[in-house]
Amino acid sequence: MLSASARLLRLLALLAARPSWTCAELAERMAVTDRTVRRDVARLRDLGYTVDSDAGPWGGYRLRAGSRVPPLILDDEEALAVAVGLREAAFGGALGGDQAALSALLKLRQVLPPRIAERLGEWDDALVRLPRSEEARMRPGMLLELAAACRRGERARLSYRDGQDRHTVRDVDPYRLVHTGRRWYLVARDVARGWRTFRADRVERLRSTGRPVEITDPPDPARLVSRNTANGPYPLSATIRLPLPLADALRIVPATVGTHRADGPDATVVDIGGPDADGLARYLLGLATPLRVLAPDAVREAFVRRARELLDAQTADGPPPQ
Repeated sequence: MLSASARLLRLLALLAARPSWTCAELAERMAVTDRTVRRDVARLRDLGYTVDSDAGPWGGYRLRAGSRVPPLILDDEEALAVAVGLREAAFGGALGGDQAALSALLKLRQVLPPRIAERLGEWDDALVRLPRSEEARMRPGMLLELAAACRRGERARLSYRDGQDRHTVRDVDPYRLVHTGRRWYLVARDVARGWRTFRADRVERLRSTGRPVEITDPPDPARLVSRNTANGPYPLSATIRLPLPLADALRIVPATVGTHRADGPDATVVDIGGPDADGLARYLLGLATPLRVLAPDAVREAFVRRARELLDAQTADGPPPQ
């Protein structure tokens, strides 16, 4: 049983984690009764936190943005410094693309006093980051909008531009953001097409419809992004087996190139996409490591043919002089 003070901190953290909670949801998360939730909400209000409540079937409690900085005591300059640091960690990958920085920034921005939020907005407008050659340019604030959409648990209308510069508008249920080390991807359930991945830098607009949704069958978001980025753009896919543990296989074939699954403790099966059988054979030979092509036959034959050509080239003039 949590103490009253620990319970209040837990309640405050839950209220800051997403826009709205019903009393029953909070009671279930905290393992207390509805009456205890209502009593603790009253205590938070007595402490100066503005907790609004809405009636109706989708009503509940929400922490009003800008009420105060919880429960860490920060002055204006400190709060701004923390927000800027979290922003750079989330956008710049200073923590390896750790989503903890993005999550913390979302919580902090939700409760920043308006005067500090305005200064952070001015910082976003004034700052220009020169992307690395492999990094796509993203509109300031879009990453936070996408992360907030994943937290809300509501259907959204997505305006998107694909790789062929075609513009579409789709109804989606945002689920997770995934960072590959190069780009951010939104994993969402497309109402018309099922589970999809969307490059965050190609999202032009995201608007919540206000309709709550429950996701009960989510895929592994990292695996979905890995599979789509590795094999999605290519007409042909090959499956290979590396006699290496999963961690070692990932160093040879990055997750952005292939989709990996362990085959026992000492082997890994990898799916890799390519333009054609010969192109895949050239790539596999370039790995310079023992491997077995499991499928398809066309890639296996091209791999054997190119390996024999390399061997013949080395023995064409006989053995090297002694």
